[in-house]
Amino acid sequence: MTAWIAGYQGVQSGVTVTYDAIGSGGGRENFLAGAVPLAGSDAYLDEAEQTAAVEVCGDGGAFNIPVYISPVAVPYNLPDVGTLNLTPSVLAQIFDQQIANWNDPAIAADNPDAELPDMDITVVNRSDESGTTENFMEYLSATAADDWSYEADKAWPVAGGEAAAQTTGVIEVVGSTEGAIGYADASAVGSLSTAMIGVGDEFVGYSAEAAAKVVDASELVDTGVEGDLALDLARDTTESGAYPIVLVSYHIVCSNYDDAATADIVKNFVGYVISEEGQNTAAEAAGSAPISEDLRTQAQETIDLVGSN
Repeated sequence: MTAWIAGYQGVQSGVTVTYDAIGSGGGRENFLAGAVPLAGSDAYLDEAEQTAAVEVCGDGGAFNIPVYISPVAVPYNLPDVGTLNLTPSVLAQIFDQQIANWNDPAIAADNPDAELPDMDITVVNRSDESGTTENFMEYLSATAADDWSYEADKAWPVAGGEAAAQTTGVIEVVGSTEGAIGYADASAVGSLSTAMIGVGDEFVGYSAEAAAKVVDASELVDTGVEGDLALDLARDTTESGAYPIVLVSYHIVCSNYDDAATADIVKNFVGYVISEEGQNTAAEAAGSAPISEDLRTQAQETIDLVGSN
């Protein structure tokens, strides 16, 4: 968002855009309260939220427009373990705290060359409502249903771990706690080690390109809002080289605004964000994968539907 705002003001110097990074849940709440004309969220509006959006945006509701593709990395802090392979089942059991020690036989089975320590696992999760949490839980539900019994939600369901606010908090706790493991937008993990995730018969590390493969294999969700671009991500893919723990971040906008000037600015800003220039700006600043040309075209068609009273 910082890079997009800077880039946009380079082409629209007369417009000031401010962004408060309070987490996806807080962003959606502010949007649905009519406090902001645009929200960024790592999860699209659910059915109840779309119903609430009618109160703010009129009968047409709100549009979820994909603007950002990023892997959700699984950072860990084991200084003597350079490579860590985790299958979906083992990952689910770790985060459900059913596997509680790093030298557990289930972890060792896929890491025969690693010197796994006899050390308790510290699971680090988000304390705030988070689209990253929801995406991570959707992945666990799709790939390890026998080991993960919780429905995907913005709030973390398992008690007993270390809770930290926002992405920066998770990264800080994992980085300062030997034996810790967490989940976070890959753009924020910095120098932390990250797990290789089991996909089919291989283990795959995150990359923007590997995450984009999952999005290209995904289909639109029928939200009942014509022009909406919410995506049902193909998290259970077994395609070689695909990294399935992925999030698509959306800009959520009203289909209709009371003020024509606000509508024009929102359309112009989001149009810049989804443009080739905007997508390249994000990739350079945050390591995200650009949305495809086809998805850019669809996004612009949705932006063009935004109107005003």
